[in-house]
Amino acid sequence: MVFEPIWGTIIGAYLFLAGLGGGAFASATYLRLKHPQLVHLIRYGRVIAPICVIVGLCLLMADATAGFHNPLRFALLLTNFGSVMTWGVVFLALFVIIALIVAVMDLLGRGLKVPVWLDVAGAVLGICVCVYTGCLLGVAKTFPLWNNPLLPVLFLVSAFSTGMAAMLLAGIIGAPKEFNAAVGFKKFHFFLPVAELVLVAALCFIVASNAEDAGLASVMNLIAGDCAVAFWLAFILIGLVLPTVLECKELWFTRAEVEESGRGHLVSGVSDACLLIGGFALRLLILAAAMPITIVQPWM
Repeated sequence: MVFEPIWGTIIGAYLFLAGLGGGAFASATYLRLKHPQLVHLIRYGRVIAPICVIVGLCLLMADATAGFHNPLRFALLLTNFGSVMTWGVVFLALFVIIALIVAVMDLLGRGLKVPVWLDVAGAVLGICVCVYTGCLLGVAKTFPLWNNPLLPVLFLVSAFSTGMAAMLLAGIIGAPKEFNAAVGFKKFHFFLPVAELVLVAALCFIVASNAEDAGLASVMNLIAGDCAVAFWLAFILIGLVLPTVLECKELWFTRAEVEESGRGHLVSGVSDACLLIGGFALRLLILAAAMPITIVQPWM
């Protein structure tokens, strides 16, 4: 019997966009506190955040077709605070409200007048949204690849990586001088794909060592089975290795005038675009490769 994944591309896109939005807002808050002169980069993060999360939520609702037939089901999600999904709805709702308020204030020219507590609250909620995207999958306890404490950590690091990549890509296009000035921000961003690679390797090792055969089957599906080509090409090569190599050369071995030139911006833009591809591929692969534990019920 061939197992069909219970979640597909739409949910993968939701997980990607929700994480990207949360990571972008938290990164924008960091810039606001440490480098308030980078007003355009901060604005890009603040605008990207609510747009991505709202689009992701629309995809989630479109996937929940039963909910559209009975809209009361969405409201009932708020009745069980022992559920991860309930807390996810709370985090998402509060985050979208705060992110929209901050984005509107910034676009109206009051970016630095946004109360610091509002930015910090939005950043905390954004981080909660990033972690929640991994915890949501962990609810399915019969899937060893999902039910692992490393998965929320991996999704959090990936969310920051993609959120920062989206901000930097927007900066290359709309505010190249600020992009050039954000040296510390770019160097911190450089280490995130490396951390992702370590976390993915650790996740695969732990899941493959699981007592259940489904754990090893999931990892083999990922690295040597139906998902292997996408895993090694789209995620590892394009999403992690290529950006690391390109940014390593640009940040550490290239003269400043070359890095800040049109050619340097092009290389950085390709690197950031690759990170976004890798972040999306990661979510799809985690969904597609997971195999369930086979439960054998003895005859009575």
